[in-house]
Amino acid sequence: MATACEFSNELNAFIDEWKTKPGNLIMILHRVQEEQGFISKEAAMEVAGRTGNPLARVYGTMSFYHFFKTVKPGKNRISVCLGTACYLKGGQDLIDECKSMLGLSGEQITTEDGLFSVEPVRCIGCCGLAPVLSVNGDVYGKLTRDQIDGVIAKYKTE
Repeated sequence: MATACEFSNELNAFIDEWKTKPGNLIMILHRVQEEQGFISKEAAMEVAGRTGNPLARVYGTMSFYHFFKTVKPGKNRISVCLGTACYLKGGQDLIDECKSMLGLSGEQITTEDGLFSVEPVRCIGCCGLAPVLSVNGDVYGKLTRDQIDGVIAKYKTE
């Protein structure tokens, strides 16, 4: 049997306030992810129970919107832009290099030690600096594959 998910008092109050409002599920899921960094199975079950939504609807919403994460991100979150400009200038190459350097394979996005996660994003908003990636909100532009090592090394020592 799954253990109950513990939410903060603020999140509990938010759920109580929103559970009967239209559009509640997306708003509540955003708050859960904001608090916990991702949406665990236990959190999804708790949201389903508290809002009266079937668990399938909660998971359907989570899987439809790419923003929602079901895997705990690493301490250092590497977001690589795959918007049009970044994609055309090598954004996918940056993802491939990050994953290779960190030993990630297939669909794995978080390193075994939990220190890094790598994920594509649709746009960082720095198209003139393409290709772009950010680490914990620090933006790096006009990158090449051979510069990735230096970016990652900075966060390994912090």
